[in-house]
Amino acid sequence: MSSEEAAAPTKTGTDDDGMSWWYRWICKLAGVLGGISCATMGVWNCVTVNPLNIAAGVWMVMTAIVLFLCEVPFCCQFVEFANAIAARADRLKPWQKALFYCGMALFPIFLSFSITTLFGNAIAFATGVLYGLASLGKKGDAVSYARLQHQKQGDEEKLTGTTDGSVP
Repeated sequence: MSSEEAAAPTKTGTDDDGMSWWYRWICKLAGVLGGISCATMGVWNCVTVNPLNIAAGVWMVMTAIVLFLCEVPFCCQFVEFANAIAARADRLKPWQKALFYCGMALFPIFLSFSITTLFGNAIAFATGVLYGLASLGKKGDAVSYARLQHQKQGDEEKLTGTTDGSVP
């Protein structure tokens, strides 16, 4: 057992964010696909003479590396600090990951707006959106929603002073 495996958290920080296991895997899959699209389109974007396109392409490749380090650290198993970064990223709340991923995906689009930057960062941005939706929490059940609507209707009747629906 290596020191990285001993220092890894034992699923204590990830259970309290309200994400189910299948949604967590969808977010990780979107992160992998976003990393692949950022890397390929970033390299393609660097094949130009325009310095802004080159800077946007380098940023996209860096975004891909960050996505791989945070979402699937086993792809970077020969990088010593990959497990430490992944453990730190797992401790982040979903809204923090959403802001981080969406911000990293939007910067190259603002730097050099083109088809390659737009399509290359779309899946990375979608990963941020998925984490943002996870931060909103689970949808309520129908019984509590109906109870809330019934209580709201009763409050409106008290305000108007009618209970049978007739207007005074």
